[in-house]
Amino acid sequence: MLNISLVEIKESEKEEFITNIQAAFKKAFVDEFGQTDGEIIPREDVIKSFDAEGAVTYNIINEGEVVGGIVVNINEKTDRNELSLFFVNNDCHSKGIGYATWQMIESLYPKTKVWETFTPYFDKRNIHFYVNKCGFHIVEFYNPHHLDKNHSEVDLSNPVNEYHFRFEKVMVE
Repeated sequence: MLNISLVEIKESEKEEFITNIQAAFKKAFVDEFGQTDGEIIPREDVIKSFDAEGAVTYNIINEGEVVGGIVVNINEKTDRNELSLFFVNNDCHSKGIGYATWQMIESLYPKTKVWETFTPYFDKRNIHFYVNKCGFHIVEFYNPHHLDKNHSEVDLSNPVNEYHFRFEKVMVE
């Protein structure tokens, strides 16, 4: 049974969030490509998400246990918001936690006109989730011939960053 809540993380919980998101992203990579020794989502990238303007970071709690996390960037001037990071712990997949969390985020930010997010091309689970479950549309495919000019600091030698999709969900008023 789901009893999902979102709780803004405290400074003391950031390291656990980083460890959990790295494990979740690494599993998706390993499932697709096999073992890797490197970080799939570098610690510095997660910290940048925490520190971005308008960022709000939540632990996803189910039955009193942390089962994932989410970082959203809220722009109150444009109401065009970004889902920066989102993960469900590996042992909690396929239980409806991600979808229930996304519904909560939408209800927490009802003024949103457009949600935007990104995911690596190989993460079929994420693509299915965003498109088929949450109603996002793929609006751009970044690759070596079409670079993401808004994120020029991205390390393209990391296969996670080399090919990825940008999704949008236009909210109906």
